[in-house]
Amino acid sequence: MPRSCGSVQNYFRQVDFYPNLRRNQAVLEGMTLASVRSGSGVRRALPAEIPVVVHILYRTEADNLSDEQVATQIAVLNEDYAAANEDLKNVPPVFTDRVGNPGLRFALATVDPTGAATTGITRRKITTAAFGVDDRMKAESTGGTDPWDATRHLNIWVCRLSGGVLGYAQFPGGPPETDGVVILTSAFGRGGSAAAPFDLGRTTTHEVGHYLNLSHIWGEARVPTCTDTDSVDDTPNQWGPNFGKPRFPSASCENVPDGDLFMNYMDYVDDDTMVMFTDGQVARMHAALEFARPDLGCPADVPDASSPPVVAPKTRRRRPVS
Repeated sequence: MPRSCGSVQNYFRQVDFYPNLRRNQAVLEGMTLASVRSGSGVRRALPAEIPVVVHILYRTEADNLSDEQVATQIAVLNEDYAAANEDLKNVPPVFTDRVGNPGLRFALATVDPTGAATTGITRRKITTAAFGVDDRMKAESTGGTDPWDATRHLNIWVCRLSGGVLGYAQFPGGPPETDGVVILTSAFGRGGSAAAPFDLGRTTTHEVGHYLNLSHIWGEARVPTCTDTDSVDDTPNQWGPNFGKPRFPSASCENVPDGDLFMNYMDYVDDDTMVMFTDGQVARMHAALEFARPDLGCPADVPDASSPPVVAPKTRRRRPVS
């Protein structure tokens, strides 16, 4: 089964009922471009740690992931978002000078919404065989689990998904009550339910990239073209997604001799083939944290004085390509 991400599908679904989404994204894109062009794409104070809550939705015990498997996924995020993954050495030499380090750390939440101690993991036994790209898993009233405060937590729902989708994320600027990431049970973490070739936790790395305002590396058009872009200068234009395990160089859109940056986390290759972000992608993620997610990881009673408030945070750029 090839990789399939539902984030763009989810975006087009949401713009139909959440009119602020396009405006919010346009504002963020303007702020992001200005920040990157001025050289201030690195946030003045990144969150020391991003608290994560994992909502496990299971119909059978086989899908009731263990605490240990959840811990492996947090470990993968910490490796990939600190450029500390062992397979970073697989980046072809011509691209090593583009490798970026987001400098982010993730940890399971230790305090729940009531103030009680928690493992950062919720579990609910359900009757739904599989969810679609429709956010129904994100509310108790529709068979799922309600999110914890999405301004301060990264919410991840782990469940069975239909249509061959491995996961999807909500870009900055969408409805706050559905903000977060959804991952297929068999594509989450290492070991346990995780099934090859999506058994190294990279689906979550990919979807958290969308959550932090990254596009697919080939762009956002519904029909791939060589003129679309991910608005990142150091990722070569490519015609569309790569699948499986391409061999370097793999060229498209006249990007010879080096070809596509298929080993990037925002392509569609197998887990053992995606190994890097670029400096340009890091700048976009840092801008998203500063302007769209300024409270992520901040204690509720301690204001973040490192970055001033923004009148219209939560945004994204020219995503509506039909």
